[in-house]
Amino acid sequence: MVTYRTGGESVVAGLKAHGLTTVFGLPGVQNDWLYNAFYDAGDDFRVIHTRHEQGAGFMALGATMATGLPSVCNVVPGPGVLNAGAALATAYGLNAKLFFLTGQVPQKMIGRELGTLHEVPDQPGLLRSLSKHYDRVTHPAEAGTKVADAVRALNTGRPRPVTLEVPMDVLAMRAPVPGASPVASEADELIDAEGIDNAVSVLAGAANPMIFVANGAQDVSAEVTALAELLQAPVVGYRTGRGIVDSRHPLSCFLPEAKPLWAETDVVIALGGSARSALQGWGRGARTLIRIDADQTVHGRYGQPDVAITGRLESHLPVLLDALRAKGVRGPDRTEQMRQVHAAWRERSAVLDQQIAYLSVIREALGDDGIFVDELTQIGFASRIVMPVHRPRTFLSTGYMGTLGYGFPTALGAKVAKPDTRVLSVTGDGGFLFAATELATAVQHGIGLVTVLFNNSQYGNVQQMQRDLYGGRVIATDLVNPDFEGFVTSFGAGYARAESPAALAPALDAAFANPGPTVIEVPVGDMVSVDRFR
Repeated sequence: MVTYRTGGESVVAGLKAHGLTTVFGLPGVQNDWLYNAFYDAGDDFRVIHTRHEQGAGFMALGATMATGLPSVCNVVPGPGVLNAGAALATAYGLNAKLFFLTGQVPQKMIGRELGTLHEVPDQPGLLRSLSKHYDRVTHPAEAGTKVADAVRALNTGRPRPVTLEVPMDVLAMRAPVPGASPVASEADELIDAEGIDNAVSVLAGAANPMIFVANGAQDVSAEVTALAELLQAPVVGYRTGRGIVDSRHPLSCFLPEAKPLWAETDVVIALGGSARSALQGWGRGARTLIRIDADQTVHGRYGQPDVAITGRLESHLPVLLDALRAKGVRGPDRTEQMRQVHAAWRERSAVLDQQIAYLSVIREALGDDGIFVDELTQIGFASRIVMPVHRPRTFLSTGYMGTLGYGFPTALGAKVAKPDTRVLSVTGDGGFLFAATELATAVQHGIGLVTVLFNNSQYGNVQQMQRDLYGGRVIATDLVNPDFEGFVTSFGAGYARAESPAALAPALDAAFANPGPTVIEVPVGDMVSVDRFR
């Protein structure tokens, strides 16, 4: 059956066919017909409109990081794309399933540099550099297929952002289109049987293996834990790998905690991540490297693996486990050794007592399933190496991109995606003001995020380096802040102040009972830097 639709209606139908019915974005002239279609779709769609395109991008990032499911960001072309570019780059670095849907100037004006509103040179080139898949819709009839192609790319191989560009004249064009939008199908994955056999042979002779996990292992928590127990191998999750193995498990290690074990490690198993911190920072040596990754280009990037398996962990880890069990592979019990490792780390990390005290209160308030979003601030840095994490997708980090200010809007998106879960953002006064106006978005859309704002009136980490490493050359790091109570309450959000860990606990209880957003300000001075543990 053929029906007449605008390009905007066709794009919306394609999104709906794939269950992509929450959209973070901003309307604008190039997207008018898309938002007309969202309006006509009624309750089928929830549009979270933000106060800045960067906020829209980070909220979509938070939604996909918290769930593992694709999420949609929509912006106008040119300045809208550039404003959201930091979020798109962060999503690329985090292997996030972000569907970046952008407008474009009319087709006949693309690339002519005539000063058309919101035109930038080579927008497709910019988008291709930050996406695994780029395409442009040139007619309403192809919108459904191109949405399906983008979703298929999101769910195939390494899960990085995809971009679909729709010119404004295509969004407005009414034309005959197929009656039903195509739906992306998932391709069956072939198991690398030879790679599995090689891995089993190596692991059967391993004396002291160590497992490193990252984002690609978020959905195989049970299998990673089973592999660790079978091999009696410590598991290291840093930043994007926290919570894949519960921190309470004897074999679970913080990154610096595991470093003393490196000298005796004979086999490194990298699952869904690079293990670059150890391989580049601690030294490769004579260790055997086994790598399982959905992206074959990763294999030789951090030292050529002895066993390289290209494929999804969801497919390959169960097969590896079965093969190891069939061969009777089992490592010697390391309970006592790991007890000593954990005790030594508690003693070494005790210098971070101020951060640990606050993070302990936060951990208790969140419970096992609450979501914690870190930030480029001393409390955030410390959380990566001292805060216990108990479930996958409950510790969200900026990864290697290190995007200051990402945390608050990313946490808002996580809360939208997981409305019944406690979500908490930690931030500093510097990073918070990057996107603090999204408090308006949180109030308008009823997003009950709790934000703990550590205020020292500095870009504190940089100022510490200026004082400690550069002879006291303090420049451009002192900050003048607003009255945060007046600022926060002016939006209609909740505000509290806590001057100690003991005061933070009841403030968090009250904040999580509030259905709307709450900011808890914590005044602090300098904190001990975590750089000593690099």
